[in-house]
Amino acid sequence: MNIPSELKYTKDHEWIKIEGDTATIGITDFAQGELGDIVYVEVETVDETLDIEEVFGTVEAVKTVSDLFLPLSGEITEFNESLEDEPEKVNTDPYGDGWMIKLKFSDASQIEDLLSADDYKALISG
Repeated sequence: MNIPSELKYTKDHEWIKIEGDTATIGITDFAQGELGDIVYVEVETVDETLDIEEVFGTVEAVKTVSDLFLPLSGEITEFNESLEDEPEKVNTDPYGDGWMIKLKFSDASQIEDLLSADDYKALISG
């Protein structure tokens, strides 16, 4: 299982890549494996400012629909629109072409509460 060490993680199985004051967010390799074949990603919160833990979208797989929870407070600035036509990118490349949103975060102190790769590994193997 792929858990890149340079990323941060949440207990909700999302990954976060911090670059300056922007975070790129997607779901982890573990999450896409648990969900199965992803058929639809819905994010209708672009240009909205949401608080940490608020639902910013949903991922629909053949068997289930899962809410996506915002790992940091801030403004959603971009949605990966290629997922509208090719949601399976979340399965094939969850940390690359399968990214979901970009967020301009408003409270950098929240980053400290995110999980490291080792913490996330312990969570999913626990």
